Amino acid sequence: MGADDGREWRERRREAVRAHAAADERQRAAEHAAAAELVAWFAAEATRRGLRTTRLVARGYDGRSRYRTRLTGWYVDRARTRAVDTEGRFHLLTVPPGLRARLFGVDPRPDLPPLIVGRGGRDGESIPLRDLLTRRLEAGDDWE
Repeated sequence: MGADDGREWRERRREAVRAHAAADERQRAAEHAAAAELVAWFAAEATRRGLRTTRLVARGYDGRSRYRTRLTGWYVDRARTRAVDTEGRFHLLTVPPGLRARLFGVDPRPDLPPLIVGRGGRDGESIPLRDLLTRRLEAGDDWE
């Protein structure tokens, strides 16, 4: 194998890696777009059904601290770490703890929703986003 063969092989390998990364990115973008549609549907349906909204609270990474937010919406998991706001945006409500957050509250940015909630988590429990949101709608205001 000559020096040129080695360079060609490396270049083909680099191109294959780039192509794979681009395909992965397209797949993730498509999944996030589909999940965002589900979240928007949930917010519209929850509003249509008159589900009671609540002021959302974020928790510190330590799990003990709680922080005010300006967000209003619906928690979609019993742990109250995932929510949909009234504008149809998905939020993971865990934030870094701190004095500033304690005094002034936090302003969590919307997150990209996953199509499978909990995928890759340590506890091994995952659920399709559609199922999670449908269960929350079906439970109505008695969900808590």
